[in-house]
Amino acid sequence: MDMIKFLDLKAVTAMHADEINAAVQRVVDSGWYLQGNENKAFAEEYARYIGTRYCVGCGNGLDALTLILRAYKEMGRLHDGDEVIVPANTYIATILAITENNLTPVLVEPRIDTFQIDDSLIERAITNRTHAVMIVHLYGQCAYTERIHAICHNHNLLLIEDNAQAHGCRYNDRLTGSLGNAAAHSFYPGKNLGALGDGGAVTTDDEELATMIGTLGNYGSERKYVFDYKGRNSRLDEIQAAVLRVKLKYLDADNARRRSIAMQYIENIDNPLLTLPSAHYCQHSVHHIFPVLCSERERLQQHLLKQGIQTMIHYPIPPHRQQCYASMSTLSLPVTERIHREELSLPLNPTLEQEEIERIIEAANSFK
Repeated sequence: MDMIKFLDLKAVTAMHADEINAAVQRVVDSGWYLQGNENKAFAEEYARYIGTRYCVGCGNGLDALTLILRAYKEMGRLHDGDEVIVPANTYIATILAITENNLTPVLVEPRIDTFQIDDSLIERAITNRTHAVMIVHLYGQCAYTERIHAICHNHNLLLIEDNAQAHGCRYNDRLTGSLGNAAAHSFYPGKNLGALGDGGAVTTDDEELATMIGTLGNYGSERKYVFDYKGRNSRLDEIQAAVLRVKLKYLDADNARRRSIAMQYIENIDNPLLTLPSAHYCQHSVHHIFPVLCSERERLQQHLLKQGIQTMIHYPIPPHRQQCYASMSTLSLPVTERIHREELSLPLNPTLEQEEIERIIEAANSFK
C-alpha cells in the first residue's frame, strides 16, 4: 500500500511540467534574472486577477506583510507602539511582521466554526492606540465580513489582508487580496499558487503605497544608487515570476478541484469523533488546508498513518504560547488553544486520485 503524502510537490509540479520547464528555460536564455519582464508581466497579470490596480513582487509572504506595515510607517499612517488587531490563531508570520515594525499585536479569538477572526470581538479590542486590523484568510477561507469593513471605516483603521493561504478565494464577486487597503500574498511552494522556492507579493489600489513598497524592497532606492529610505532587499526573482505566470492560468481550476474533494469529504466522512467544516464553509473556501477537529488528535493521526495516510497539524503551538512571545503567555485564549490542541489537516490538493480520496474517507470513518 503506497503512502498518501500530505502534499507531493513533485506531483504538483508535474501537472504543468512542460510549461514550467519552458518558462524556466526562457528566463535562463534571456540573461536577465531580477527585476525584468517576467516580474513586470506577473505583477500585471496577478493584479488583474486579484482585481487591484497594483501588484508589487517581493521575496516571500512575511516580507510582503512586513513591507506593508513599514511603508505605512514611512507614509505617516502608522507609528511605533501603535496597535494592530490580529487573529490569535494565525501562523506566526502575521505577528512577526507586526512586532518587527515596533507595532503591538492585539490578539483576538477566532470563531470555532470558521477558524476566522470573530468579528463580534473586534470592537471591544480597539483602544486609542489601534490603527489597523490585519485579517488572515486562514486555511483558504475568507475572513472578511461587512462588519469588519464597517468597524475599520467607523474607527478610521487600516484593513490589511494576509492572503498567504487563500489565492483565488471569493467574497461575493471580489477576490481576497482586493478587499482591504493592502494585501500580502505568499507563493511558498505548498500554497494554492506556489512557486519553486520562496516568493511573495503585495496587492493594493494605493499608488503611493505600491511605489513605497517597491522602493523599500529595493534597498530603499527608487533610482539606482540613490537611497531615500533605509530599505531591504526583497524582490521576486524572474524564474519564480515565470513559473507563477504558468500556474496562475490553472489556479481557478485547481481550486475547483480542491473544493470538489472537500465536498466528498464532508458528504462521506461520518464519524462522531471528528468535527468537519460545514457545507457552507466548504463551498466558500479554496481549501489550502482541510481542517478536522478531534479531541484525540494524536491517536487519530497515528490511526491514519497506519492506514498509509500522512496528515499535518496547523498549528501545534499557538503564537501566544511560543517562547519568542513569552510576554503573551498569560493571555487566556481558549478557542485558539482548542484549535491548536485538536486540529488535524487531511491531505487535500489537486493531484489526489479518486482511489486515494476514498481511502482517506474510509480511514477517517474507521477511527473509533
